[in-house]
Amino acid sequence: MKDRLIAYARDAGFADVGICRPDAVPQLPDRLHSFVEAGRHGQMGWMAERMTWRGDPGALWPEAKSIIMLAETYAPDHDPLAILDQPDRAAISVYAQGRDYHDVVKKRLKNVARWIVAETGCEVKVFVDTAPVMEKPLAQAAGLGWQGKHTNLLSRDLGNWFFLGAIFTTLELEPDSAEDEHCGSCRACLDVCPTDAFPAPFQLDARRCISYLTIEHKGPIDPELRPLLGNRIYGCDDCLAVCPWNKFAQDAKDQRLAARDDLVAPPLAALAALDDAAFRAKFSGSPIKRIGRDRFVRNVLYAIGNSGDTALRPAAQALVNDPEHAVADAARWAVAQLA
Repeated sequence: MKDRLIAYARDAGFADVGICRPDAVPQLPDRLHSFVEAGRHGQMGWMAERMTWRGDPGALWPEAKSIIMLAETYAPDHDPLAILDQPDRAAISVYAQGRDYHDVVKKRLKNVARWIVAETGCEVKVFVDTAPVMEKPLAQAAGLGWQGKHTNLLSRDLGNWFFLGAIFTTLELEPDSAEDEHCGSCRACLDVCPTDAFPAPFQLDARRCISYLTIEHKGPIDPELRPLLGNRIYGCDDCLAVCPWNKFAQDAKDQRLAARDDLVAPPLAALAALDDAAFRAKFSGSPIKRIGRDRFVRNVLYAIGNSGDTALRPAAQALVNDPEHAVADAARWAVAQLA
């Protein structure tokens, strides 16, 4: 059954499949508690909530006997760091340049889950980054890869450009062996981080991470950190892009995850002019839509302030009286930076 499951999942489009028990990572509760206790989760209150479920997959669904972890690749066909040399253009994280991965991966997960139920009559639940599930440690326990020094999952076969999905099931399946760490002495991901978000290898302080700041953080960003954002307006790929293991990265198999032309290097001035309706229309079906127009334009204004391009000053000036405080604050900061 396990061999047939793996074959079906690969035929369905997943790049890799692994299996672990719900109790495969007993150190999860302590690791999660330490992270939250240190305040490194920032404003992500949902990490502190339901910690019992998040730290113990068995508590999330006691009937589950196996967890099937699956990897979906989304490797870019262009250098994701090249955009950093175009200060009048916006840098958007690779994963957000195409269709919302939640929709793409979950549809494929449900396909595999339906097949399992049809074949065995077991019960299943599917998760894609929307429930209190610690996907990365579970994926390591299932043998898909290991959490690198940048805390993201790495694979010797896929690099680090892949999404994770989970199928919890009441079916008893033989677990795979956990993957060992293969980072060695490499520090590329640690050294490239613009904001020094890694207090130590294998540790992340989200409060300094550009992905957290541009996506999860509400309100104005600390003025000390704003210049370090550069032109990154949604997420950051620096630590992922420099990983040597990416020489084994596989191209995205689903074209819906491929980058939209208008999101590879969009002009900052055009993005700053988006009102709420235009923002929703432009990012329909995109994960970017989740943060809303105000937080998005706030990020764009920080990028404008960092651009050094005085031609962009009118775009910032137009928003100094925006009704959203964070937007108006960012606009005034950008104008002052370009003065």
